[in-house]
Amino acid sequence: MEKIYLAGGCFWGLEKFLNLIDGVEATTVGFANGNEDTAPSYKQVCTDTTGFVETVEVGYNPKKISLKFLIETFFKAIDPTSLNRQGGDTGTQYRTGIYYVNNRDKEIIQQELIRLQKEYDKKIVVENLPLKNYYLAEDYHQKYLVKNPGGYCHIDNSIYELAKNAKETD
Repeated sequence: MEKIYLAGGCFWGLEKFLNLIDGVEATTVGFANGNEDTAPSYKQVCTDTTGFVETVEVGYNPKKISLKFLIETFFKAIDPTSLNRQGGDTGTQYRTGIYYVNNRDKEIIQQELIRLQKEYDKKIVVENLPLKNYYLAEDYHQKYLVKNPGGYCHIDNSIYELAKNAKETD
């Protein structure tokens, strides 16, 4: 199983979206690439002073899904041109990013960002950085929309259908 860390606004909806993609085998939600060396609380992250971003840790099977396709599908759930904002959620904790743990992924991500930029009039502002740190969010955030159907989410329900039906073609 390979891992990649994706940030795209509130992690509740993004986690639900990513779990629907065939080939994604495990997810957790947490906080990545912050300025602290200890796990922050959600309340601390909400102060917009820690540098942390709400992030989904994605474990995926590279025999079922490529990183390129995962990124392409991730873009269906975010506005990659919006800085520090997704839907009604604003602040640096809601910025978009792709954080890698394997250096070979850096070039794949960069090439995909260049390719996807051609589909947008505005500049893509998605970070492409090595994962500096990642701390699990509190338990009540894990699988939040499974535990709280109908809970708040900036992702429209129709977008979840895209994830369910996403198929990689070569």
